[in-house]
Amino acid sequence: MIRGMRWRFDPLSLAWAVALFLVLVLLATVGARWGWLRSFFGDVLAVVWVYLVFKSFVVARVLPLALAALGVGLAVELGQFLASAWHLHIPNRALRIVLGSTADWWDVLAYVIGFAAVLAIEALRDAVRAARLPASVPRSSMPGR
Repeated sequence: MIRGMRWRFDPLSLAWAVALFLVLVLLATVGARWGWLRSFFGDVLAVVWVYLVFKSFVVARVLPLALAALGVGLAVELGQFLASAWHLHIPNRALRIVLGSTADWWDVLAYVIGFAAVLAIEALRDAVRAARLPASVPRSSMPGR
């Protein structure tokens, strides 16, 4: 286990993960004809979703969790590339939709944007929380730090 990381359950993060999962399902099904919105924006949201799933069960700093989420996206993309290079085919249609079947540099860019979005959202959330805290509460005592 990474130093400074421990297990716990965060119901709010899980609620956000479930809500985002529903959006991703809608994009994959209803949004199938929406072109770049489904593919590119869906990949951005996928990294945010993986981050929220990790955050639902693990207490760690934002950067390691966000990097882990980015790593999942990059691993999926690498798998797509290797499957294409070795002429492998995923027979399950639903799994092909979830994992994708074509490696693309635009997907990598979308994953990086998702990673940056996580960092930006968490920084904004911390700034709002810090503005609400009384001056006597040390910042290091805040949860998730």
